[in-house]
Amino acid sequence: MRRWMDADSYGEPIAIGGLLPCTLIGRVVDSRCDGYDAGDFVTGRGTLSDFALLEVDGYTRRIDRSGLPSLTCHLSVLGTSGLTAYNGLVKVGRPKAGETVLVSAASGSVGSLVGQIAKIQGCRVVGITGGASKCSRLLESYGFDAAVDRLGKAADALAHDVRSACPHGVDVYFDNVGGPSLEAALGAINPHARIILCGMIGEYNSASPQPGPRNLWQLVAKTATATGFLNREYLADAKDTLRQLRSWIDEGRLKWSEHIEEGLENFHSAFMRLFGGTHDGKLILRIAKDT
Repeated sequence: MRRWMDADSYGEPIAIGGLLPCTLIGRVVDSRCDGYDAGDFVTGRGTLSDFALLEVDGYTRRIDRSGLPSLTCHLSVLGTSGLTAYNGLVKVGRPKAGETVLVSAASGSVGSLVGQIAKIQGCRVVGITGGASKCSRLLESYGFDAAVDRLGKAADALAHDVRSACPHGVDVYFDNVGGPSLEAALGAINPHARIILCGMIGEYNSASPQPGPRNLWQLVAKTATATGFLNREYLADAKDTLRQLRSWIDEGRLKWSEHIEEGLENFHSAFMRLFGGTHDGKLILRIAKDT
């Protein structure tokens, strides 16, 4: 029987004994595709394995290693994290200078970039994260205007702190977690606010569906919108988006963190860091030393 989170999702559940899909960087060993030669570094959708067979699709691209501090940038700020942050905030959220942008899981690989891009757009930025050290990182490293610590707080207390950090309300909310953070954001939205539904990591491991926000009515009361999105809807624009992100990197306007674990045999412990919040930045598993 399928778990409730597997039903009606954007991807098929992984079969028992099947290979785990992932976004990867690798060196081409052999190629039958024009434009991709042995020795090239590429990124695309593959499997968690020592060797992977890639088809050339909208996700596959050759990597230019010049001018960047590491190859792994193409998995973080110039990979899915950067594309997710830009597509969700800029194309779905449509922030305007002077507006307040609220971000959950704000110290993560996506959330931290969302906040920085919002600052580039001239917005006031508030982040929800877990723990004092992560709150400090938002303010000192990523340039957020305010941070809200969600740890150990009941839903009503979290909602109070979000309202206090956003005295003029929330115009754009970038949601990575769902649950109490989404409810807190709904309690602070302004008329015509835009809510960007990127992920619900706070609910992925639940054995049964979680109760919806108690205040979903605020979408009606504030004539606000909530929109889900997937990067695959914006593949045609990926080159332009990556070019813009690279420009901001070159100008010193974007910072990012990566947490690299070593060895295929350590996949499980590395993966579980996602749910425990014990990683610092984009979580990457390095299998081959030459990448």
